Amino acid sequence: MAFTLPALPYAFNALEPHIDARTMEIHHGKHHAAYVNNLNAAIQGTEWENKSLEEILANVSKLSPAVRNNGGGHWNHSMFWEIMAPHSESTGSPSGALADAINGTFGSFDKFKEDFSKAGATRFGSGWAWLCVTPKGLEVCSTANQDNPLMDVEGARGCAGKPILGVDVWEHAYYLNYQNRRPDYLAAFFNVINWQEVAKRFAAAK
Repeated sequence: MAFTLPALPYAFNALEPHIDARTMEIHHGKHHAAYVNNLNAAIQGTEWENKSLEEILANVSKLSPAVRNNGGGHWNHSMFWEIMAPHSESTGSPSGALADAINGTFGSFDKFKEDFSKAGATRFGSGWAWLCVTPKGLEVCSTANQDNPLMDVEGARGCAGKPILGVDVWEHAYYLNYQNRRPDYLAAFFNVINWQEVAKRFAAAK
């Protein structure tokens, strides 16, 4: 079964003014669509054609760079759309067990924001910043390109665990509005995080 481009769970302009409609339209309809198409082409006719995306990523060291790059791109973006929501629907900060875990690990929500934003701002070139559930608890890390912590590739993981929050720091995610001001984009991202979705992923990952 071929992988397909998931629909956005909101309109292109729903994240404005923090993330603009034109960026969302290009990011989803062009960049993510290309990852899906290229992944399908890379696994067509192989034993991986009917495997889940998570299974492919867990074994990506056995596969081609095209599968690593495009499989990672598909998984990362599918998550990215879901962990954002219009500002009016965002609670602004986590609550419940997730808030307790963040406070227990980082000392405060503000310190978590600082660490997470630093991971994204200091990632050289293109990549992602992550909040992961690991055997030790919560951990912030970053990965290059379209790598993610689910991959079995040495050096790709960043923090070996289950990602529950991720932010895209490729320039295509923010350049139309923020140009070279990646820290401003990361600050804006916190206005559109869907903490309810992150909390669901946290509960499932534990």
